[in-house]
Amino acid sequence: MDSHGSRAQQAEDAGATNAASGSAPLDDRQKDHFLQLMFGEPHRRGSTAQRTPYTAHAEDEYLPLRHSQSSAGHRYTLPVPSARAPVQLDSPASEVMTDLRRVSAVTIDRNVSIDDATHAMTTHGVRALFVVDDARQVSGIITSTDTLGEKPMRFALARGIRHGEVLVRDIMTPSERLEILDLDAVRTARVGDVIATLRLAGRQHALVVENNPNATAEGTTICGIFSLTQIARQLGIPPQHVHDIARTFAEIEEAIAS
Repeated sequence: MDSHGSRAQQAEDAGATNAASGSAPLDDRQKDHFLQLMFGEPHRRGSTAQRTPYTAHAEDEYLPLRHSQSSAGHRYTLPVPSARAPVQLDSPASEVMTDLRRVSAVTIDRNVSIDDATHAMTTHGVRALFVVDDARQVSGIITSTDTLGEKPMRFALARGIRHGEVLVRDIMTPSERLEILDLDAVRTARVGDVIATLRLAGRQHALVVENNPNATAEGTTICGIFSLTQIARQLGIPPQHVHDIARTFAEIEEAIAS
């Protein structure tokens, strides 16, 4: 008798011993677990089709994927990265949107100094922060242009305070002045449409919200954000050392014309 047959006989003997000892018979789920341990495959119920590793299973029925062992003579190569810009003006707008359902938004309190805001942007590698309260309600946005430009200096001179005493709430763009786009419109928009929107509004950021007719104004969720500097970067335009929104629009238009 072969080894598989011997193990099958052992399984039958084990079942007979279990019955003879007076213990309860194994149900199908227990048989599955027992036979998986014995033979590496689940118990088959009647004429039920065999399962494959690619069939969806319950959490306790995960199966290994088909796999093989690499051989000594097998060679592997890496793909060559494309030299062209990742996106074009006619690319879907979603390709340049930061999806906040997948990427955590970087936030800051409205009562901290702008120096702390600048440090937070540098640490997280972003150019904008959501200003929120303890309940994560958005009260505005502050950008690197806000903290590093002339705005803080003008505010400090007008109030007779030092630059380091200027707070986020003093120079942020409040939520009521933010550009808002509906997610439904963004789904069918192109990158060029987003640029045209930002240029018309004279803004470097626009928020994307889900258009839920049952939601109140206080309950609307921001699900994405467009950044002019990120769009420029994804179009292949070199980043500026000091961001200037007018210059960024000019560089994008120059890139379009060429």
